[in-house]
Amino acid sequence: MEADWEVEMGGEAPIIDALWPGLVDLRRHPERIAEVAEAAAFEPLAVLLQRLNGPGSPLWTAKCDLWEPEPGEVSGPVAARVGGTHTVLASYIDLLPRRGQAFAEWREAARFCQEWVARLTPVPLASCRAELIVRQAIAGEADGFGVTAYISAEGTDRQAAAHALGAALAAFVFAIPPAVAPEEPIQSYNETVGE
Repeated sequence: MEADWEVEMGGEAPIIDALWPGLVDLRRHPERIAEVAEAAAFEPLAVLLQRLNGPGSPLWTAKCDLWEPEPGEVSGPVAARVGGTHTVLASYIDLLPRRGQAFAEWREAARFCQEWVARLTPVPLASCRAELIVRQAIAGEADGFGVTAYISAEGTDRQAAAHALGAALAAFVFAIPPAVAPEEPIQSYNETVGE
């Protein structure tokens, strides 16, 4: 599986508004999964959300979506197929750590993404891509950082793309690092964003 991560903050960069008015809090109310329209429409996304919000997960989810991307909306080898003879399906999920409601430092979120990418890269899913983006996040009184995960997959038709995306979502959840703040050193912000 192709996987990568980056930091995107400041200027016009999106901010994760975790406690938005339409939030279905699956940590406290997992039985409300059917209220998440995207999960109701795609069972593998429902399973992913239940696991990400489950008691053994170091994370919780704030938002998600499921769509067929237009050309330019996804990157990597999957992007070459958008608009061609293959179908691409994509999902995004806004993720925050259970501990503290948001990552206190962008470096903490970046370490977590680094480890997650290292765990995803060996997964043998050639038609799938995961991109983790560290962003500023607001979770009520907690200001800090979160991660938006974009996961995409291609197939020869919509059914094949849905099957591939289901496999990618399963691999994604099973690759969650066991701790939110791994201790490996990280590059500086300037090295990370290529400045």
